[in-house]
Amino acid sequence: MSTPSRDDLAALYLEQLPFSPYPLQEEALLAWFAGEGGVLVCAPTGTGKTLIAEAAMFEALHTGQTAYYTTPLIALTEQKFAEMQEAAERWGFSRDEVGLVTGNRRVNPDARILVVVAEILLNRLLEHDAFSFADVSAVVMDEFHSFNDRERGIVWELSLGLLPAETRLMLLSATVGNSREFANWLSRCHNRKIELVEGDERRVPLTFQWVGDELLSDQLERMAAGDDESRLTPALVFCFNREHCWSTAELLKGKSLIDKERQKALSNALAMHDWSAGAGPKLKQILQRGVGVHHAGVLPKYRRVVEELFQQRLLTVCVCTETLAAGINLPARSVVLPSLLKGPPGNKKLLDAASAHQMFGRAGRPQFDTRGFVFAMAHEDDVKLARWKEKYDQIPEDTKDPGLLKQKKALKKKMPKRRSTEQYWTEGQFEQIRNASAANLASRGPLPWRLLAHMLELSPEVQPVRELIRKRLLTPKELDRQQKSLDRMLLTLWRAGYVTLDPKPPLDAEGQLESSADDDAPAYRPEFAEPTEELWKLASLRAIHPLFGVFVINHLGIADRNERIQAMESVLELPGSVAHFVRVPGADELPPGPLQTERLDPQLLRFGLATPEELGVVTVAEEEEEDDRRDGFWAEERPRPLRLAEKLQRLYEHEFSASEHIRVNAVWAAGEVLEFGDFNTYVTSKKLQKQEGVIFRHLLRMILLCGEFSQIVPPDTTDEVWHQDLREIARGLARCCHKVDPASTDLALEQAADEARALLQDRAD
Repeated sequence: MSTPSRDDLAALYLEQLPFSPYPLQEEALLAWFAGEGGVLVCAPTGTGKTLIAEAAMFEALHTGQTAYYTTPLIALTEQKFAEMQEAAERWGFSRDEVGLVTGNRRVNPDARILVVVAEILLNRLLEHDAFSFADVSAVVMDEFHSFNDRERGIVWELSLGLLPAETRLMLLSATVGNSREFANWLSRCHNRKIELVEGDERRVPLTFQWVGDELLSDQLERMAAGDDESRLTPALVFCFNREHCWSTAELLKGKSLIDKERQKALSNALAMHDWSAGAGPKLKQILQRGVGVHHAGVLPKYRRVVEELFQQRLLTVCVCTETLAAGINLPARSVVLPSLLKGPPGNKKLLDAASAHQMFGRAGRPQFDTRGFVFAMAHEDDVKLARWKEKYDQIPEDTKDPGLLKQKKALKKKMPKRRSTEQYWTEGQFEQIRNASAANLASRGPLPWRLLAHMLELSPEVQPVRELIRKRLLTPKELDRQQKSLDRMLLTLWRAGYVTLDPKPPLDAEGQLESSADDDAPAYRPEFAEPTEELWKLASLRAIHPLFGVFVINHLGIADRNERIQAMESVLELPGSVAHFVRVPGADELPPGPLQTERLDPQLLRFGLATPEELGVVTVAEEEEEDDRRDGFWAEERPRPLRLAEKLQRLYEHEFSASEHIRVNAVWAAGEVLEFGDFNTYVTSKKLQKQEGVIFRHLLRMILLCGEFSQIVPPDTTDEVWHQDLREIARGLARCCHKVDPASTDLALEQAADEARALLQDRAD
């Protein structure tokens, strides 16, 4: 059977659509089927970009080729996976033709249509020996404005540079300010000529309203009143921290938000799930009122239930963090912003326009609504002040009535005031955010260590790496800064024994790199960086900073199990709001092991990197001072002793002085869960039920990290001892997690097993 032409495919795709595409959709589809390089679609959220994306999948299935569909979020990826499976079935293909690969889950990983998180695509491009892209016809990058993300944006950028020239691109983005410049950059630096399709009209227009005289709970109750046509719900209420989500949901207690018919259906749906442990009882109470809570602190199994209930229109309100605005399809009629400020107390900043526009875009459902609504709430203090002013102004200033004069005087005394401890926002700032122009796309973040290691393994020549940097979308000054950063990175690798450099670095008598007195003289720039037998270790660590990861592993041979767990937990990011409650206990509860007493403490003292007080070393004189302190004669507090994580950090930054600053978390969560032997008992004892999802994810990441660490056996131990210890840690955590959320745990274990098999195959090859 002959392969259909693009013209035939375009006609076939348009013919099977159940409705005529919108003008922007039609323009993008014609550009996709007619163009050779692909298309960049920039349009507001809610303009039906998924229908455009499905065209690339449709084409791949009909031509027998492979296509990737990437998104920035696991939850969004899983949602798109379900949508693509339904689409494949609708087109007459098997659902098994669509696969899913995320950090947590793999389904049909060899399918022709692969829905993946962006990092998976980059990993596969880097591991070109294991994954061929010869038959990949297209890559769809959804939510492509994530290119601008300061920490993860480089994932999209590097993928663009590493994809084969014959692979066509479909980049789907919210509106960006420099779309034409970006398309020109792709053509100039990556030889990719793509068609630009732009639109600024939404399928469902938005109405914006500043609410200056209503408290949030009253506003939501008013929005929920009436029949299906007149209600302004369902609504998404965006909060900027997890605790605020819970407190906002609690504010709605006693409010009339759901009718009796939906209340009955909701109760029946809730009865199908177990809500007995952790945050379950509290969440169930909130859900019964028609209110959902959705953020990273909620267990995955509960988040899935909230999503299902909202999609079934059984929930009136979902209180969520802004992560949900990144594309997860929870269709809402309205979006409500209780605040326009974001950040730590006392140092909050005005919400950036790009994030706000993403949230605004969640309002309005094309299948149900003719208009979406965005409400920005004033601070409750300002609401009280506005209500007071309305009452006060009702009494004329020139009244002669003694009763009214008395009443006005009494009101004057009760005038609400703004608090000095609070930060406030205004209607003007809301208009400023609303009318702000779209952000420009630009390269973000430094060159990743793992990518540098991978490129040097392919070829010791440095020039290709310099070319990669030269092609980044940066100012000339920033490009020069990044080239110098590359030279520093290469010197760091050389000092650590990962590469040999040619020409050799010019060193002075003390072994330091010679500096020129002439500022105009060229700096040292190596031309070749030949890998040593150690470099593969950097390329093998994906989840953490590879330089620091290998450094930590190399010290864990003499560590006891508690020290190993502490060290591993310290390299995993844990939000400060949770880390505060799971800090490593003092030496009286968790005594230092051999790694600290025999190696780290002596080295830190010898290099002058820590004081005896910071290491908990107490002299006779200090013991007397401690007695005086207890007796009230000594006011100064002794410095808090360093934890293992902080000791490793100081030693690392001493040895790798040219490397960037490393962040560590001195936490004891996985270790204490293993001590408890039960996840629910642990989170309850710590009063962390509202953050249990964060702890749960931390444990799953620890399980995966055990797999990564098992690749590299540290000195001072044997393969057997090292691997057995890591297996026991992983199995203990898996048992605890499995009791809480079997599905998510099984997926993590499946991923760990798949990666272990792949690593074994790589080593064999």
